[in-house]
Amino acid sequence: MVQTAQDDTLHRRGLMFILSSPSGAGKTTIARMLLAADMELAVSVSATTRPMRSGEVDGKDYHFVTQAEFDRMVEAGEFYEWAHVFGHSYGTPKGAIRAGLKAGQDFLFDIDWQGTQQLYQKAERDVVRVFILPPSLAELSNRLIGRGTDSAEVIAARMARAQAEISHWDGYDYVVINDDVEVCFAKVHEILNAERMRRTRQTGLIDFVRELTRG
Repeated sequence: MVQTAQDDTLHRRGLMFILSSPSGAGKTTIARMLLAADMELAVSVSATTRPMRSGEVDGKDYHFVTQAEFDRMVEAGEFYEWAHVFGHSYGTPKGAIRAGLKAGQDFLFDIDWQGTQQLYQKAERDVVRVFILPPSLAELSNRLIGRGTDSAEVIAARMARAQAEISHWDGYDYVVINDDVEVCFAKVHEILNAERMRRTRQTGLIDFVRELTRG
């Protein structure tokens, strides 16, 4: 059955929507807001070797694995990207993501610049990279202290890492300053919706236009 001009559900290929930011700049908050507001977006569930925290669910928050299992997955090439961060390993399994993209499913990734680089190298055409900046380093420090979860030593380490991560801002397609979380969220959501409409992702357009131009 050929779709009509009134049908805006032409098939499209899904995308891999990456959010990166220094710790405390807001990517996790923005990610949660996106998932709550957009039913077409699914979170990419990473594998990790870190211990499960209270309230977390295996397979929903993370795939919790041993270091030995993680290393086996690395050797078998089962990750799009992986990294060792703050004493634990994290990785993005390929598995269901490839099938989901083909079916038009969008995936949200909350990963750092190293993971972003790896993912882009392996799946460039499907990747959209968004980097979130804090309004200032002073504000970033205040946010980390305000969490009340880290020691002064850990906060100092996170601040040093933040400056290193910020230096890679030009490796992203979009950069958004998170001075106001609602405004930042709105901008990020606009980016997502615009990227969904790229001609190269509208795989259903080929047959649709062919039908329009058939004499």
